[in-house]
Amino acid sequence: MLDFSAEEIGAIQLSLWVASIGTAASLPFGLFAAYALARWRFPGKLLLDGFVHLPLVLPPVVTGYLLLILMGRRGPIGSFLDQYFGIVFSFRWTGAALACAVMGFPLMVRAIRLSFEAMDRRLEDAARTLGANGAITFATVTLPLALPGILAGMVLSFAKALGEFGATITFVSNIPGETRTLPVAIYTFTQVPGGDEGAMRLVLVAICLSMLALVVSELLARRVALRIGGTA
Repeated sequence: MLDFSAEEIGAIQLSLWVASIGTAASLPFGLFAAYALARWRFPGKLLLDGFVHLPLVLPPVVTGYLLLILMGRRGPIGSFLDQYFGIVFSFRWTGAALACAVMGFPLMVRAIRLSFEAMDRRLEDAARTLGANGAITFATVTLPLALPGILAGMVLSFAKALGEFGATITFVSNIPGETRTLPVAIYTFTQVPGGDEGAMRLVLVAICLSMLALVVSELLARRVALRIGGTA
Protein backbone atom coordinates (compact mmCIF):
# COMPACT_ATOMS: atom_id res chain seq x y z
CA MET A 1 0.00 0.00 0.00
CA LEU A 2 1.31 3.44 -0.88
CA ASP A 3 2.33 5.46 2.16
CA PHE A 4 1.87 9.12 1.30
CA SER A 5 3.50 11.83 3.35
CA ALA A 6 1.63 14.92 4.51
CA GLU A 7 3.43 16.97 1.84
CA GLU A 8 2.33 14.58 -0.90
CA ILE A 9 -1.28 14.54 0.30
CA GLY A 10 -1.23 18.33 0.45
CA ALA A 11 0.01 18.55 -3.14
CA ILE A 12 -2.71 16.16 -4.34
CA GLN A 13 -5.44 18.04 -2.49
CA LEU A 14 -4.19 21.39 -3.74
CA SER A 15 -4.10 20.16 -7.33
CA LEU A 16 -7.66 18.84 -7.13
CA TRP A 17 -8.84 22.10 -5.56
CA VAL A 18 -7.01 24.34 -8.02
CA ALA A 19 -8.13 22.29 -11.03
CA SER A 20 -11.75 22.32 -9.83
CA ILE A 21 -11.83 26.07 -9.19
CA GLY A 22 -10.07 26.83 -12.47
CA THR A 23 -12.47 24.66 -14.45
CA ALA A 24 -15.60 26.03 -12.76
CA ALA A 25 -14.47 29.65 -13.08
CA SER A 26 -13.68 29.32 -16.79
CA LEU A 27 -16.93 27.52 -17.70
CA PRO A 28 -19.10 30.65 -18.26
CA PHE A 29 -16.42 32.17 -20.49
CA GLY A 30 -16.00 28.84 -22.27
CA LEU A 31 -19.73 28.61 -22.97
CA PHE A 32 -19.81 32.14 -24.35
CA ALA A 33 -16.73 31.67 -26.54
CA ALA A 34 -17.89 28.29 -27.85
CA TYR A 35 -21.38 29.57 -28.67
CA ALA A 36 -19.99 32.66 -30.37
CA LEU A 37 -17.59 30.64 -32.50
CA ALA A 38 -20.22 28.03 -33.36
CA ARG A 39 -23.22 30.25 -34.10
CA TRP A 40 -22.28 33.88 -34.72
CA ARG A 41 -20.74 35.64 -37.68
CA PHE A 42 -18.77 38.76 -36.84
CA PRO A 43 -15.59 40.56 -37.90
CA GLY A 44 -12.53 39.16 -36.19
CA LYS A 45 -14.01 35.70 -35.62
CA LEU A 46 -10.88 34.04 -36.96
CA LEU A 47 -8.77 36.19 -34.67
CA LEU A 48 -10.87 35.22 -31.66
CA ASP A 49 -10.56 31.56 -32.59
CA GLY A 50 -6.79 31.88 -32.76
CA PHE A 51 -6.64 33.77 -29.47
CA VAL A 52 -8.72 31.12 -27.69
CA HIS A 53 -6.44 28.33 -28.89
CA LEU A 54 -3.19 30.25 -28.39
CA PRO A 55 -2.32 28.55 -25.06
CA LEU A 56 -2.23 25.21 -26.87
CA VAL A 57 0.62 26.29 -29.14
CA LEU A 58 2.51 28.74 -26.93
CA PRO A 59 5.17 27.33 -24.58
CA PRO A 60 3.53 27.15 -21.12
CA VAL A 61 6.36 29.24 -19.69
CA VAL A 62 5.43 32.05 -22.09
CA THR A 63 1.81 31.87 -20.96
CA GLY A 64 2.91 31.98 -17.34
CA TYR A 65 5.16 34.96 -17.98
CA LEU A 66 2.37 36.85 -19.73
CA LEU A 67 0.10 36.14 -16.77
CA LEU A 68 2.78 37.47 -14.44
CA ILE A 69 3.14 40.65 -16.50
CA LEU A 70 -0.60 41.24 -16.74
CA MET A 71 -1.94 39.81 -13.49
CA GLY A 72 0.98 40.41 -11.12
CA ARG A 73 0.64 43.04 -8.41
CA ARG A 74 2.42 45.55 -10.65
CA GLY A 75 0.62 44.48 -13.81
CA PRO A 76 -2.15 46.62 -15.33
CA ILE A 77 -4.89 44.15 -14.43
CA GLY A 78 -3.36 42.68 -11.28
CA SER A 79 -2.70 46.04 -9.65
CA PHE A 80 -6.28 47.16 -10.34
CA LEU A 81 -7.76 43.99 -8.82
CA ASP A 82 -5.47 44.24 -5.81
CA GLN A 83 -6.14 47.91 -5.16
CA TYR A 84 -9.92 47.95 -5.59
CA PHE A 85 -11.01 44.39 -4.79
CA GLY A 86 -8.16 42.92 -2.75
CA ILE A 87 -7.76 40.06 -5.24
CA VAL A 88 -4.19 38.83 -5.66
CA PHE A 89 -3.13 36.16 -8.13
CA SER A 90 0.67 36.20 -8.24
CA PHE A 91 2.32 33.71 -5.88
CA ARG A 92 -1.06 32.58 -4.53
CA TRP A 93 -3.15 29.46 -5.08
CA THR A 94 -5.63 31.69 -6.88
CA GLY A 95 -2.93 32.38 -9.46
CA ALA A 96 -2.37 28.64 -9.87
CA ALA A 97 -6.11 28.24 -10.52
CA LEU A 98 -5.96 31.06 -13.07
CA ALA A 99 -3.00 29.48 -14.86
CA CYS A 100 -4.80 26.13 -14.96
CA ALA A 101 -7.97 27.77 -16.27
CA VAL A 102 -6.07 29.52 -19.07
CA MET A 103 -4.22 26.38 -20.13
CA GLY A 104 -7.34 24.19 -20.11
CA PHE A 105 -9.61 26.79 -21.73
CA PRO A 106 -8.94 25.83 -25.38
CA LEU A 107 -9.83 22.18 -24.75
CA MET A 108 -13.04 23.19 -23.02
CA VAL A 109 -14.08 25.57 -25.79
CA ARG A 110 -13.31 23.06 -28.53
CA ALA A 111 -15.43 20.30 -26.99
CA ILE A 112 -18.38 22.60 -26.28
CA ARG A 113 -18.16 24.22 -29.71
CA LEU A 114 -18.33 20.83 -31.44
CA SER A 115 -21.41 20.00 -29.39
CA PHE A 116 -23.13 23.24 -30.43
CA GLU A 117 -22.22 22.70 -34.09
CA ALA A 118 -23.50 19.11 -34.11
CA MET A 119 -26.86 20.05 -32.61
CA ASP A 120 -30.06 19.76 -34.63
CA ARG A 121 -31.09 23.41 -34.78
CA ARG A 122 -34.59 22.48 -35.88
CA LEU A 123 -35.33 21.68 -32.24
CA GLU A 124 -34.46 25.25 -31.29
CA ASP A 125 -36.59 26.56 -34.16
CA ALA A 126 -39.50 24.47 -32.91
CA ALA A 127 -39.16 25.94 -29.42
CA ARG A 128 -39.23 29.48 -30.83
CA THR A 129 -42.28 28.59 -32.94
CA LEU A 130 -44.05 27.55 -29.73
CA GLY A 131 -43.40 30.98 -28.25
CA ALA A 132 -40.12 30.57 -26.36
CA ASN A 133 -37.79 33.54 -26.55
CA GLY A 134 -34.04 33.27 -27.12
CA ALA A 135 -33.08 32.99 -23.45
CA ILE A 136 -35.69 30.32 -22.68
CA THR A 137 -34.75 28.36 -25.79
CA PHE A 138 -31.10 28.46 -24.82
CA ALA A 139 -31.80 27.36 -21.23
CA THR A 140 -34.35 24.65 -21.97
CA VAL A 141 -33.26 23.28 -25.35
CA THR A 142 -29.74 24.31 -26.33
CA LEU A 143 -27.97 23.72 -23.01
CA PRO A 144 -29.55 20.31 -22.30
CA LEU A 145 -28.69 19.10 -25.80
CA ALA A 146 -25.12 20.36 -25.44
CA LEU A 147 -24.69 19.01 -21.90
CA PRO A 148 -22.58 15.94 -22.81
CA GLY A 149 -20.20 18.16 -24.77
CA ILE A 150 -20.09 20.68 -21.94
CA LEU A 151 -19.24 17.95 -19.44
CA ALA A 152 -16.62 16.51 -21.80
CA GLY A 153 -15.04 19.94 -22.14
CA MET A 154 -14.98 20.38 -18.38
CA VAL A 155 -13.35 16.99 -17.90
CA LEU A 156 -10.67 17.73 -20.50
CA SER A 157 -10.00 21.14 -18.96
CA PHE A 158 -9.80 19.55 -15.50
CA ALA A 159 -7.35 16.91 -16.72
CA LYS A 160 -5.19 19.57 -18.38
CA ALA A 161 -5.26 21.60 -15.16
CA LEU A 162 -4.08 18.63 -13.11
CA GLY A 163 -1.01 18.30 -15.31
CA GLU A 164 -0.19 21.99 -15.68
CA PHE A 165 3.40 22.81 -14.72
CA GLY A 166 5.15 25.46 -16.85
CA ALA A 167 2.65 28.31 -16.59
CA THR A 168 2.00 27.58 -12.92
CA ILE A 169 5.60 27.59 -11.72
CA THR A 170 6.38 30.69 -13.79
CA PHE A 171 3.39 32.66 -12.54
CA VAL A 172 3.09 31.58 -8.89
CA SER A 173 6.43 29.88 -8.19
CA ASN A 174 6.86 26.80 -5.97
CA ILE A 175 5.52 27.60 -2.50
CA PRO A 176 4.76 24.59 -0.24
CA GLY A 177 1.13 24.48 0.82
CA GLU A 178 0.22 27.45 -1.38
CA THR A 179 1.22 26.83 -5.01
CA ARG A 180 3.00 23.46 -4.97
CA THR A 181 0.58 21.45 -7.06
CA LEU A 182 1.01 17.81 -8.07
CA PRO A 183 3.30 18.38 -11.10
CA VAL A 184 5.36 20.97 -9.22
CA ALA A 185 5.71 18.57 -6.28
CA ILE A 186 6.93 15.82 -8.61
CA TYR A 187 9.55 18.18 -10.04
CA THR A 188 10.59 19.20 -6.52
CA PHE A 189 11.03 15.60 -5.40
CA THR A 190 13.24 14.83 -8.41
CA GLN A 191 15.57 17.66 -7.40
CA VAL A 192 16.32 16.46 -3.86
CA PRO A 193 18.28 13.37 -2.72
CA GLY A 194 15.99 10.49 -1.79
CA GLY A 195 12.96 12.06 -3.40
CA ASP A 196 12.49 9.40 -6.06
CA GLU A 197 9.98 7.39 -4.04
CA GLY A 198 7.81 10.41 -3.37
CA ALA A 199 7.98 11.42 -7.01
CA MET A 200 6.98 7.92 -8.12
CA ARG A 201 3.98 7.86 -5.79
CA LEU A 202 2.77 11.17 -7.15
CA VAL A 203 3.40 10.04 -10.73
CA LEU A 204 1.15 7.03 -10.15
CA VAL A 205 -1.55 9.28 -8.74
CA ALA A 206 -1.23 11.61 -11.74
CA ILE A 207 -1.52 8.70 -14.17
CA CYS A 208 -4.63 7.34 -12.43
CA LEU A 209 -6.34 10.73 -12.35
CA SER A 210 -5.51 11.45 -15.98
CA MET A 211 -6.70 8.03 -17.16
CA LEU A 212 -9.95 8.45 -15.25
CA ALA A 213 -10.51 11.85 -16.85
CA LEU A 214 -9.83 10.48 -20.34
CA VAL A 215 -12.22 7.56 -19.83
CA VAL A 216 -14.97 9.87 -18.62
CA SER A 217 -14.35 12.22 -21.55
CA GLU A 218 -14.52 9.34 -24.04
CA LEU A 219 -17.79 8.08 -22.56
CA LEU A 220 -19.29 11.55 -22.82
CA ALA A 221 -18.05 11.92 -26.40
CA ARG A 222 -19.75 8.65 -27.32
CA ARG A 223 -22.94 9.88 -25.77
CA VAL A 224 -22.73 13.01 -27.93
CA ALA A 225 -22.27 10.85 -31.04
CA LEU A 226 -25.28 8.71 -30.14
CA ARG A 227 -27.38 11.78 -29.45
CA ILE A 228 -26.76 13.23 -32.90
CA GLY A 229 -27.50 9.89 -34.53
CA GLY A 230 -23.93 8.73 -35.12
CA THR A 231 -22.19 5.62 -33.93
CA ALA A 232 -19.40 5.29 -31.37
